[in-house]
Amino acid sequence: MPSLYFCQPHAKNQGMLRAVLSLNECEQMVSSRDVQFFGETFPSLSDGTPEARDFAVLRFAAEETNGKWKPGFYRVNSDLNELNNQLRELQR
Repeated sequence: MPSLYFCQPHAKNQGMLRAVLSLNECEQMVSSRDVQFFGETFPSLSDGTPEARDFAVLRFAAEETNGKWKPGFYRVNSDLNELNNQLRELQR
């Protein structure tokens, strides 16, 4: 199951696990957002500037991928408050 992390460079937060999602929930979360593949290692925030924007990271393990997603980490460019509100609205 994909994991969603919240990253806050200004607070030197390297990434806090916020949710573990099903593939369907993940698709709902990112359907209208800009998502970029990072690679196979979690992004480092140590070289970020203090004014860098907060962002989210999705992690897919090799056994969780399908034709659309490949193993690794994806940056989700979205307001964390919006993502948090959407997480609350997901129905399980």
